[in-house]
Amino acid sequence: MTELDDHEDNPGPEGQLTLKLVATPKDTNMHGDISAAWVVAQMEQAAELAAARLAKGRTATVALASMDFLCPVRLGSMVQVHSQLVETGTSSMKISVEVWILPPNEKDPNSLYKVTEATFVMVALDDKGRIRTLPGS
Repeated sequence: MTELDDHEDNPGPEGQLTLKLVATPKDTNMHGDISAAWVVAQMEQAAELAAARLAKGRTATVALASMDFLCPVRLGSMVQVHSQLVETGTSSMKISVEVWILPPNEKDPNSLYKVTEATFVMVALDDKGRIRTLPGS
């Protein structure tokens, strides 16, 4: 199956657009594709941004649910990372993160392809790095 085969079945991104960037040569692996590690780093950054807004301060990643990569990210792709709050606890937040791309040379700006998704568990931290309660908890 190619990234184009299941395009019709993709409903589109869920959550708020948190990051939007172009995959560049410095982000590639030795085969010229964008590294999975780079994609995960962008996802974590989006989760941190979403969590920090809710926590009104410092946060840390404590867990990451499993993920599957549905298609490669090619050099020059416009990468969009969407985040959505799933659940909150006393000090923790579950943030759903999805990565979608607009491949290079794609003419239709609405032709996005899902790359991966994962749920990040984040916790609020105080200035000394200790877990603290979320505002309003």
